[in-house]
Amino acid sequence: MESKSGKKPYSVELASSLFALALIIGFLYVTQSVIVPLLFAIILSMTLYPIASFFENKLRFGKAAASIMAVIIAILIISTLIWFIVHQSIIIGKDAVAIQEKVLAAVESIQNWIQSQFGLERSEVIQKMKEQGNNALENVGGYMSTAFGSIGSTLAGVILVPIFIFFLLYYRDFFKEFFFKAFKNTDNKKIHAVLSKIYEVVQSYCLGLVMVMGIVAVLNTVGLMLMGIQYAWFFGSMASLLMLLPYIGIAIGSILPALFALATKDSALYAVGVIAWFQVVQFLEGNIITPNIVGSKVSINPLMAIIAILLGGMIFGLAGLILALPMFATLKVIFDAIPSMEPFGYLIGEPEKEHLKRNATQELLQKWGIVRKPKKFLTPTVVESASQDDTNSTDKKL
Repeated sequence: MESKSGKKPYSVELASSLFALALIIGFLYVTQSVIVPLLFAIILSMTLYPIASFFENKLRFGKAAASIMAVIIAILIISTLIWFIVHQSIIIGKDAVAIQEKVLAAVESIQNWIQSQFGLERSEVIQKMKEQGNNALENVGGYMSTAFGSIGSTLAGVILVPIFIFFLLYYRDFFKEFFFKAFKNTDNKKIHAVLSKIYEVVQSYCLGLVMVMGIVAVLNTVGLMLMGIQYAWFFGSMASLLMLLPYIGIAIGSILPALFALATKDSALYAVGVIAWFQVVQFLEGNIITPNIVGSKVSINPLMAIIAILLGGMIFGLAGLILALPMFATLKVIFDAIPSMEPFGYLIGEPEKEHLKRNATQELLQKWGIVRKPKKFLTPTVVESASQDDTNSTDKKL
């Protein structure tokens, strides 16, 4: 039943908002071959906007030329990273024979340990390894077909993303006016504030992530160098690049240098040390580095961040794991601007300090009027003063 003012009930507004959100998610899933490159382009264009603005305003380039220069700089940076990874991989590959011998020696020692601990003969261990290998090889065809089948979409994405970025930078004012036209019933200042907030959140996340990745790469490399691990810069940088996968990137990145340490060092303690150091770096990154660099501009609580990553992986696969946090941060800004969705924006955000205190439950119930605040007993001095004030006021009235 609608109120006299014509405003729809909250339940109707909430149901319509959730239904629209479900339709959007379904649309994204069906059209992901186009949407995923577009989402990457939107995020990168927001990150590259200061570069385009510098060429346009400081160096007096035209808008088209400034947008092209921003895209070229991004391509050069990404190409340099790819060249570094490929070049280092080739160098490591040259030592493959020596590494293989040490890996075989490590496998030999593992077999001896299994035989001494569990009483399994080497032949049994080798037989089980062969069985597992055969099971894995049965699926190689499927894995290879999936990999080669995705090459076409990957190449299409590589071509489409720079094109999308150029047009998003070149037509940015055109797209902004679209939002003013699309939401005529909303105050234009509010639309502008929401768009500015989305830009600020996404740019803070991306630029902050780049800075954090650089710091983590240095910390990883220093730890590997102190342990005497070869190719420390390569392994440290690779692990930092895997931070594109939130929460699990550094942990995954520690596996390769740990295996390399196991194969090239005389003691397995080096591999344990690599994993332990990377976990220390991950702790520093999550609790000190990222909060101080990114700050409170990307305020998503860890539980909602994990849920966002899982949902992103379900919808878009590996790309969804990378896109999850910036897209969820954007959703929070939009939810905060829509009255019916504001509670969900609050749910995504970081809890306040009052929610984490020891007696937070009692204060929360008092805040919302469920439990009354305890009455404060007046001291005799306060009671005497109050009585004297009452007497004076009565005398004045008489």
